[in-house]
Amino acid sequence: MNILSELKSRFHAALAPLTDNAAELVELIRPSQDPKFGDYQANCAMPLGKSLSRPPREIADEIVSRLKIDDICEPPEIAGPGFINLRLRTDWLTAILDQAASDERLGIAKVASPRTYIVDFSGPNVAKPMHVGHIRSTVIGDALYRTLKFLGHTAIGDNHLGDWGTQFGMILYGYKHFLDKAVLQQNPVNELARLYRLVRKLVDYQQGKKELPTLETRLAAQQQALAAHLELNRTADPKEAKKAEKATRQLERTVQSAREAIDELLEKLSAVEKDPQLFQLAQQHADIAAATLQETAKLHSGDAENLRLWKEFLPACSADIDRIYQRLDVSFDETLGESFYHDRLAPTVQDLEAKGLAKVSQGATVVFLPGQEIPMLIRKQDGAFLYATTDLATIQYRMQHWKPDAILYVVDHRQSLHFEQLFAVARLWGYKDVELQHVSFGTVLGDDGRPFKTRSGDTVGLWGLLDEAVERALKIVSENDDGKPGGAELDTAERQQVAEAIGIGAIKYADLSQNRSSDYTFSYDKMLAMQGNTAAYMQYAHARVRSIFARGEKQLGELESAAKGILLENPAERALAIAVLRFSEALETMITDYRPNHLTNYLYELSNAFSTFYEKCPVLKAETAELQRSRLALCDITARTLALGLNLLGIKVVERM
Repeated sequence: MNILSELKSRFHAALAPLTDNAAELVELIRPSQDPKFGDYQANCAMPLGKSLSRPPREIADEIVSRLKIDDICEPPEIAGPGFINLRLRTDWLTAILDQAASDERLGIAKVASPRTYIVDFSGPNVAKPMHVGHIRSTVIGDALYRTLKFLGHTAIGDNHLGDWGTQFGMILYGYKHFLDKAVLQQNPVNELARLYRLVRKLVDYQQGKKELPTLETRLAAQQQALAAHLELNRTADPKEAKKAEKATRQLERTVQSAREAIDELLEKLSAVEKDPQLFQLAQQHADIAAATLQETAKLHSGDAENLRLWKEFLPACSADIDRIYQRLDVSFDETLGESFYHDRLAPTVQDLEAKGLAKVSQGATVVFLPGQEIPMLIRKQDGAFLYATTDLATIQYRMQHWKPDAILYVVDHRQSLHFEQLFAVARLWGYKDVELQHVSFGTVLGDDGRPFKTRSGDTVGLWGLLDEAVERALKIVSENDDGKPGGAELDTAERQQVAEAIGIGAIKYADLSQNRSSDYTFSYDKMLAMQGNTAAYMQYAHARVRSIFARGEKQLGELESAAKGILLENPAERALAIAVLRFSEALETMITDYRPNHLTNYLYELSNAFSTFYEKCPVLKAETAELQRSRLALCDITARTLALGLNLLGIKVVERM
């Protein structure tokens, strides 16, 4: 049961005769931050008093007089200027806790009006091994997918693979010019990845050499503009000087950004020029950028040789990606890559043209959007299509085949403009009744505050990242197990199993516990900590409950008699019961704005409530057999809630740690 939703419903009925804004006002009902103010607090009297020009306490009195809530709450208390404090009745709490304890869904009802969601997540380029940059889309998307399904929605997980783009043109060029056949036979994925990286470096070098003069000219102009601005305002009076500060800071940031872009480019150019072999290749393949585009165009036009090679590359690349997903326990309902939509691209452009939405501009086909200076490009001058074209064709296919109510794109924030334009064009095209949502996220950073990379500057591979986390977790598990008073309890196989769950869970949770819009700094030490808001802390709380049953030789099946009449006499028992019953609220909040950190925050608060309960309320040594059974039942539902919550995040629990 969702207690907060029930309270909102009761308050809505009481507020409706007073205002047309009841739906907005009930959103001001929230869990209390301090137990002395009750369990929930309604702050709707203050804004209502302002709009009605009446004292808020008077409004609060009227709300309470209309409120029919005595079956679930003690008499409401009005505090301060008009806060309404609510304390849940203990007998009612016990009743719904008993119901939740006997329900495999823990009392979480399925939604009354299920929707169909497509969750587009992960989406790596198959030509390259997955790296740390893929972790956020994969785990955020998987958590949303799992939770939507649990709540009763139809969720379709679609892995929109990059299996057809320019990266294959680079690999095809590399295959034809730089291939090491022996390595290809031994490890095809590594060799194809090497070819891609090599060609990418050479392409970037050639393009960087052409781009550098333009960047330097731009920087010089920006520096002159800053100098002129400073000179103009050098003798300004204090009031005018203060107004100019904002413009000065903006100009300084622009200059700094331009200088950093040049420094980064010079670093890339220098890396090639300092490597004799690489520099020689750069000189020998001066037209490599155009050549790779030609290879891509030949593939897309059905060239027999390039198509044959592409088909040879895919199985090994797909297998390498699949082993990552298997280890992460991530699965999809559909894996429709860009190649699947290739035949739909020309008809998509033709349809947009026929409807007067797409026009030819400077030889390219674009869609002009109201209020935007830059149009959306859907076909280049040379006839090549773009990601935008594929994404439009994908929306059309999804609407025809699944008729979704919502499509969620779990893609990093750097693609915000692309999705803004994509959604706008889709609306103009006629898809107005579907929710199109860019579930954006920030970047994984290293200690230096820059995107997380290896010491050599390479992107961190995802498989190696998982290995490192599991290895560190194994060391922690082994040390803890060896240090147990009664001696080690886990054999080698179980230690490895526990380490795998903790290590991979730590990486997932560290990501999911962040506000997805923010960047975060990657740290093995922090994410594997046994205290604080980490997966290991939650997993330990679950294992602690299981150890209580193991020590007491109690099986969960024996608790049937204790599932009725859980006692909530101690404040710590009551606080834990309320924490358990707020699970539904956390899930609803998570899905409202597609932020898994609402669920991680809830699980952390639940674990803290259990820790307090564990310290203050003896379980196996409880004063009476009835109290022991009650506390065992409360431990049981806590562990089940933790296990289910972590499962919805894609994180496994363990029996012992």
